[in-house]
Amino acid sequence: MSYRPPVEDMLFTLRHTAGLDRLSEDGLAPELDGGMAAAILEEAGKFAGDVIAPLNAVGDKIGSRIVDGKVVTPPGWREAYRTWAEAGWNGLTADPDFGGQGLPQLVQAACVEMWNSASFAFALGPLLTAGAIEAVHAHGSEELKRTYLAKLVSGEWMGTMNLTEPQAGSDLNALRAKAERAGDGTYRIFGQKIYITYGDHDLTDNIVHLVLARLPDAPAGTRGISLFLVPKYLVNPDGTPGAANDVRCHSIEHKLGIHASPTCTMVYGDQGGAVGWLIGEENRGLACMFTMMNNARLNVGLQGVAIAERATQQALRYAQDRRQGCAPGHKGEGMSPIIEHPDVRRMLLRMRSQTGAARSLCYLVAEALDRSHRETDETARKAASERAALLTPVAKAYSTDIGVEVASMGVQVHGGMGFVEETGAAQHLRDARIATIYEGTNGIQAIDLVTRKLPLSGGDAVRTLIAGMRDAVAEVAKANDPGFGRMGERLRDAVDSLDRATAHMLGVLGTRPDEALAGATDYLKLFALAQGGTSLAAQALVPDEHGRAARVATARFFAEQVATEAPALERAVVDGAGAVADGALVFAA
Repeated sequence: MSYRPPVEDMLFTLRHTAGLDRLSEDGLAPELDGGMAAAILEEAGKFAGDVIAPLNAVGDKIGSRIVDGKVVTPPGWREAYRTWAEAGWNGLTADPDFGGQGLPQLVQAACVEMWNSASFAFALGPLLTAGAIEAVHAHGSEELKRTYLAKLVSGEWMGTMNLTEPQAGSDLNALRAKAERAGDGTYRIFGQKIYITYGDHDLTDNIVHLVLARLPDAPAGTRGISLFLVPKYLVNPDGTPGAANDVRCHSIEHKLGIHASPTCTMVYGDQGGAVGWLIGEENRGLACMFTMMNNARLNVGLQGVAIAERATQQALRYAQDRRQGCAPGHKGEGMSPIIEHPDVRRMLLRMRSQTGAARSLCYLVAEALDRSHRETDETARKAASERAALLTPVAKAYSTDIGVEVASMGVQVHGGMGFVEETGAAQHLRDARIATIYEGTNGIQAIDLVTRKLPLSGGDAVRTLIAGMRDAVAEVAKANDPGFGRMGERLRDAVDSLDRATAHMLGVLGTRPDEALAGATDYLKLFALAQGGTSLAAQALVPDEHGRAARVATARFFAEQVATEAPALERAVVDGAGAVADGALVFAA
């Protein structure tokens, strides 16, 4: 099924929710003056829809395979990637000193959404490369930057993230990969890593692995982890790939979805040790790796938005064409298009509104990241950094949960045909499922939000966000628009619930941490409903723009049909910890 990039919706959200125009007006993104953002998104949309999207089904059907000991991507994959990289799409936000374009994260966020809507599996390789670029740029030596950054920025080489081991998933304390000092400034790396996205492939001439490992004299736990750059091929003095390094792909996983993305088991050090270079300082690798992971968490949230958008588009087209029964008020002969049936319309509205809310959350994170790097005033930069920190786990978890929920509803709209692979609806659901798990499971995102992000500035950072939500609710009430229905009431209830639940969380964190952890996931969803709902309401308030009636209907539906879960979530957060604790009896031996 074809994909039409919703460039107009994206630009509207960038301007009226994320503040793209303000970023430019404040002098923080002068490169976007004169409609540059619109031009970039239009071109990205053409590439996503015309070149990448047609590869999605064949990638799912054929997948990546090991042939004669080498990983081979599906037909057309290599050519599309090379064309994509040559067009400069890999380096949109990268440092111009290394060949990048230095554009804001806001523009990149919209492009990342399009790449992933077109093909989730295709976009995964560049997603990891973006993280590698940021980590090397922030923490690498000048020599490493000179050797690797330009090739990574151009997309001529790809990067990977090597954390997970068979015994060490979310808990990196259990990590066993070893590093030994070689005496010449390099290190030798030994061990096995699993679930390595694009750990091996045929898209580029070299692959730059970023690998977590322990030195022999390292402290125990995460304080003893170092980060190393380990190329697939050692680099010659002229910058070309040279001899093969002591690293190999042992196997690739057979997965529920993202079949075209090679998920590899990597083995380091079979022949005396893979040559690696330290990134940052010894035993400080986790801080360097988190530079990659924070970048990746926003992009994974955008994957949730992307798959939800693709599933919604496909379900809408199917509902407009498929005829069954006679809907109330149907005019004309024969059966009704199923979109005329109220329950199908309800599903489609839920899909559209949740996708819009998730997009708003992710774009808000991107804007906060831009300001955290570009603001010249220290106070403004700190506020933006804290806003980004608070919203990142919310955007990652909510958006990927929505990706699964919306893709599942897309199957439901298709009925029996949704369960048949030829429609493509099932692929969206299969592909979406991984995003709630990798780059920190959504449960870990909730824990991060509650234990590390809520206490920022003594709770003032989250209170500032809630105050902004209240301002949006007040604007809805002031508009006094009959078309808004009970939007203002329902959103006020949601924000009130979030405010009370936040006070509860801040109150119990220091004294009853188990209680805070028991309610963390429900709290994160409550946060997303309030922030997402008020963001959609703010879009509905924009006057005299094309498509306003649809935006009002979308925001109203979210407020009256989705955000109504907020009071129940508040009760689960405030009163539900005892049920979780006593529930341990169910699993007692």
